[in-house]
Amino acid sequence: MGISHSKVAHPTEQGSIHAAVPKNSHGFDLRSAHREMTALPEEAFHSMLMLERRRAERSSKPFVLMLLDANFENGSAAKILNHALEVIVVSKRETDLVGWYKESAILGVVFTEVNMEGTCPITEILRTKIEAALVEHLGREKAAKIAISFHVFPESWDGNYSGWVADSKLYPDLNRKVSRKRFPLVVKRMIDFAGSAILLLLLSPMLGVIAAIIKLTSKGPVIFEQERLGQFGARFKCLKFRTMYTNNSPKIHQEYIRQFISGVKDCANTNKVQAPVYKITNDPRVTPIGKFLRKTSLDEFPQFWNVLRGEMSLVGPRPPIPYEFEIYDIWHRRRILEVKPGVTGLWQVNGRSRMRFDEMVRLDLRYCQNWSLWLDLKILVATPRAVFSGDGAC
Repeated sequence: MGISHSKVAHPTEQGSIHAAVPKNSHGFDLRSAHREMTALPEEAFHSMLMLERRRAERSSKPFVLMLLDANFENGSAAKILNHALEVIVVSKRETDLVGWYKESAILGVVFTEVNMEGTCPITEILRTKIEAALVEHLGREKAAKIAISFHVFPESWDGNYSGWVADSKLYPDLNRKVSRKRFPLVVKRMIDFAGSAILLLLLSPMLGVIAAIIKLTSKGPVIFEQERLGQFGARFKCLKFRTMYTNNSPKIHQEYIRQFISGVKDCANTNKVQAPVYKITNDPRVTPIGKFLRKTSLDEFPQFWNVLRGEMSLVGPRPPIPYEFEIYDIWHRRRILEVKPGVTGLWQVNGRSRMRFDEMVRLDLRYCQNWSLWLDLKILVATPRAVFSGDGAC
C-alpha cells in the first residue's frame, strides 16, 4: 500500500508506514522490491533534487528531504543503509525519490508535494512512521544507530533571527559545482583581494575628500553601515558613504521595494524621453552631496573593504536587505545562493535601475549559471562606462 499517492498529510489521511510495509508472512519479499527499484546514484540524486527545487519554486508546493546516516563501525554502515533502503522503497509513494545523498554513506529520500497544514508538523509524522518501520524490520538496536534528519523546502525565513542561513543540505549540487570550479574560484578570490586592496590604496585621497565633504555638510557618521544578506543568507554590515540625513525612517524605501518586487507599474518614474527608472527619485531623505554620490556610484566605494574582508566580491549579485528578502518569491532567493554578492554585476552594466525586478533577478541567475573569470573581466571592464554615463542611476 505504501504512503498515499496524494500529498503527504495527516496520519489519519494516509495510514501508517508501519502497517504499509509488506511483511514476509503476507507473501511479500523486501529484497524483491529492492531489486525492482534501487537507489539513484549520488550525482543523479543530486540532479533530481535540484529539479525538484525548481519545480517547487514554480508551483510553491513544498517538499521534504529526509537523510539517513548510519553510525556503524567496521564498514557495515553501507550494508545497514541498504537494508533500510529495502524498507523505504516499499514504504514510499511512487512520486517520491530515493537515492544516495552520499554514495554508500548517506541515504536520501525526497517526499514531493507534501501538505504542511495540520496541527502536527509533517516532519514529525514522517519521523514517527519511518522509525517504526525501521525498528520492525532492522531491529531496535540497528535502527537506533541510523540518524534521521529532515529538511523542508522552501525554507522558513525568520527575519528576526540574525543567525539564519540557507540549509546547505538542500543544495548538494552547488557544493559539487564549487568543487569542479575550485581553482577558478581561488583565482577569483585572489583578484578580489588584490583588486580591492589596490583600489582602496589608489583611491584613498579621493575617499578622504568625500568623507570630509560629508562630515562638513551634514550631521552624522561618514560611513553608513547597513545589514545585508551575503551568500546563503549570512548577514554582514555593508559599507557605504552616508548619502541621507540621519534619523530617517526606512518606511519609504520598504514600501517602494514592496511595490517594485511585486511588479506594480506605478512604482516606475517615467518621462517622454527616457525609459522608466525603477528607483526612488527626488528622495527628501537624501542630502545634496548624497545625490551626487549616488548618481556617480561613489557612495559604493567603501564596499571594497567588504570585498577585502571576503564578505563580498568585486562582481556578483547585489546583496539584499533583510526586509527585501522577506518578500522575495521563492525563485528570487536563488540569487543569493551560488555566489558571493558583488560591488558590480550584470545588472549594473545592463540598464541598472531601468530594469524591472524580475528582469534583474534573471540577469543575476544568468550570471550564476554562466560564471567564469572571463565573464567577471568583461563586467569589470564595462562597469566604468556604466558608472560615468550615469544611465539608470538616481
